[in-house]
Amino acid sequence: MSEETLEQRVINALNQIKPSLQNDGGDIEFIKMEGNTVYVKLLGACAGCPMSQMTLKNGVQRYLQHTVGPEIIVENSIEMPM
Repeated sequence: MSEETLEQRVINALNQIKPSLQNDGGDIEFIKMEGNTVYVKLLGACAGCPMSQMTLKNGVQRYLQHTVGPEIIVENSIEMPM
């Protein structure tokens, strides 16, 4: 059995979070990973929610740090420069 890459582990963990966000009318999409920084895009109700930054840091990032590794940082890529 091959070992999962860090990126694969992050994507798997995000897929575990999706149902909770979808229950609230939102969603999350993995964009890319650079080093230990994970770029995601919040969709649906999450995209315009004033609590979205708190959801990212206290929810998504905390979950990824717990399940994948404490070094993981999550950023919203909605305003990412090209």
